Amino acid sequence: MPDTPTHETVGDIASLYLGNILYAIERCALSLEEEGKREDAAFYRGIGRKLADAHGREKLGR
Repeated sequence: MPDTPTHETVGDIASLYLGNILYAIERCALSLEEEGKREDAAFYRGIGRKLADAHGREKLGR
């Protein structure tokens, strides 16, 4: 990584890696389901859904 400071925001980075983040959240949810923790899995899937919905609204300019 360069030594120069960057001005990226959390939103910039999250948007860039959103697919990876959603994949990781789903893997986490699958693991929790396998452990019998359905409510925890649903919680993480809810986070993923909110991120995906927000990204969709952003793309549509809403």
